Amino acid sequence: MLAIARALLLRPKLLLLDEPSFGLAPLIVQEIFGIMRRIRDEGGVGILLVEQNANLALELADRAYLLETGRIVVSGPAAEIRQDESIRRSYLGY
Repeated sequence: MLAIARALLLRPKLLLLDEPSFGLAPLIVQEIFGIMRRIRDEGGVGILLVEQNANLALELADRAYLLETGRIVVSGPAAEIRQDESIRRSYLGY
């Protein structure tokens, strides 16, 4: 959270985040993703997010790119990717 706050002091137009949930307790992860939503919605800051927790990332994202061994295998609107049954089974585990 401190790293995000420090970055926001510079008033960026785009915030780049690499695995912000890595190693954090689930409650803290939910709080951080809530903060990212507010930054996006209220602050007008774009967010480029790299995240292995696909469910959380797709809830936050407008667009998504699924990578497999370094290659883009699926791309498109996050809502459509979340609803695709084959993607859910293969990548999201439900």
